[in-house]
Amino acid sequence: MMRDQADQIIYVGKARNLRNRVRQYFQSSKNQYQKVRSMVQHVRDFEYIIVRNELESLILESNLIKEYHPKYNILLRDDKQYPYIKVTLQEPYPRVLKTRKILKDGAKYFGPYPNVLAVNQAIEVIHDIYPLKTCKLDLTKSKGRVRPCLNYFIGRCMAPCLKSVSQEDYGVMIKEILDFLEGRNQELMDRLKLDMKKAADDLKFEAAGRIRDQIQALSALQEKQIITQAASQEEYDIIHFARGEGDLCLQIFFYRQGKILGREHFIMKDPYRDQAEEILRSFILQFYHGLAYIPKTLLLPEALEDQETIEAWLSEKAGHKVAIQVPKIGEKRRLLQLVHKNALEMLTKHSQQYNKKQEKRDQALEDLKNILGLEEKPHRIEAYDISNISGVESVGSMVVFEEGKAKKSDYRRFRIKTVVGADDYGSLREVLSRRFLRGMSEKEEAKSLTSFSYFPDLIMMDGGKGQVNMALSLLEELGIYIPVCGLVKDDKHQTRGIIYKNQEFNLDKDSYLHRLIYQVQEEAHRFAINYHRSLRSQSLFRSELDDIPKIGPKRKKALMSHFKSLGKIKKASIEELLEVEGMNKPAALSLYGHFHGGKDD
Repeated sequence: MMRDQADQIIYVGKARNLRNRVRQYFQSSKNQYQKVRSMVQHVRDFEYIIVRNELESLILESNLIKEYHPKYNILLRDDKQYPYIKVTLQEPYPRVLKTRKILKDGAKYFGPYPNVLAVNQAIEVIHDIYPLKTCKLDLTKSKGRVRPCLNYFIGRCMAPCLKSVSQEDYGVMIKEILDFLEGRNQELMDRLKLDMKKAADDLKFEAAGRIRDQIQALSALQEKQIITQAASQEEYDIIHFARGEGDLCLQIFFYRQGKILGREHFIMKDPYRDQAEEILRSFILQFYHGLAYIPKTLLLPEALEDQETIEAWLSEKAGHKVAIQVPKIGEKRRLLQLVHKNALEMLTKHSQQYNKKQEKRDQALEDLKNILGLEEKPHRIEAYDISNISGVESVGSMVVFEEGKAKKSDYRRFRIKTVVGADDYGSLREVLSRRFLRGMSEKEEAKSLTSFSYFPDLIMMDGGKGQVNMALSLLEELGIYIPVCGLVKDDKHQTRGIIYKNQEFNLDKDSYLHRLIYQVQEEAHRFAINYHRSLRSQSLFRSELDDIPKIGPKRKKALMSHFKSLGKIKKASIEELLEVEGMNKPAALSLYGHFHGGKDD
């Protein structure tokens, strides 16, 4: 692990012989890649870990890259943000639901899917066809309900809570759903067509119409499968990429049971023109790190340097042997070429869209520079806002825009410490003071650099002349000279212009600049309000339960899960409190006494 002057990990790599590998980085720069030349200029320290074999080393490398996101490693967009379809096989009556987090809980996961709409549509179709359990009721602990929920009465649940369906019959539905999600859906389609014909023959036209709609919905999903080879039963992932100017698009197609069921693409920065082998290797390590299903074969355009080790790692994660192939001729080679063509097309579209958006952002920043009379376009803009209710739980937000785009990793929030009551001016002064004093300290010490270390080219206050002059006064006290502008509102509290150096500038509401300022303002509001709400909800919950003896975090969670509201907890008898998991007689008496003035009868 290579670290820079601020002790941040900037590169993670592995080798059989670390001494030789590290020495290569610091040899003559003539034959080195651009990335290596740039990286070695920032390396100030090394840290290394010795493991028993190459497989352990590969796993460790993958985990470290995931954890630290080193600057000079190829980084894949985190797949946690993509949804999965989850089948809860660990439950006696499994559910089918959407999730963004993979757990080792015995469930089966399908995905990740880049299109949330497609996931929602698939789950909706499944629930239309199969009357599955959707509630979170734990049937292993539940004593049963007096009556089933509404889903049972409208035919969307078989009410396993009443034991009205056996696990065996329920399991037949789950097996068909698993087959459908794994691409083996022809059997399901044939069955639905037979059911529709039977319903029509029995003159049950309404039922036949519902089945027809279900078939159409499944057919719509099948239309996304762009290749069919009925004779083939192979399953593999096909991976290729295309380069652009400073970025690349990596495309992966999922080939199952003779069909390409779906695809994903990833746009990644490529400023150092990494080798193809390194790009493919990094993608595999990060993409399959948390993936639920891995096919038996991966098709790549090039072989990998430590291919055997990666195959062993994939095989261990998949639970079956996984091989990497580099086809040179035949159908598989043509499929690789198709994936490359798609990657190139996607990269072209991305570049066009990105360039169009960037042109608008550049135009907005150019307009801002001209209106305010700045020497340069503001590369970095910071905006601040305060949120409170009558001065309670007052918080401040700092949002950052670079080159006209939100840089959420640099957002910061502040809990107001020195100001009492609803004093926006005093609160903003505290926020700005803490922000710039921290930044000055980090610059002076030159270590542990954060977003505070990078000063903005322009500060944007949500208020008008008063807030602007307050900010300028504080900056002058600190010896910092940064332009500060404010926002001018109309009678409906909507931004109509900018105030700078005590002069107002009205903006065209259809201009790119107005849209940019509106986006910055809304982000500052949203970030502050969300933080205030979270603190307020914690405060409300804490004020009711935190000070009660014998009621800790686990019991609080169990009480809220059982009763669903604080009002019901307050009305509960001691016997009802004792039904909550983890509650004992002393805790129940303490809780009951708190809400009933010490009475325990």
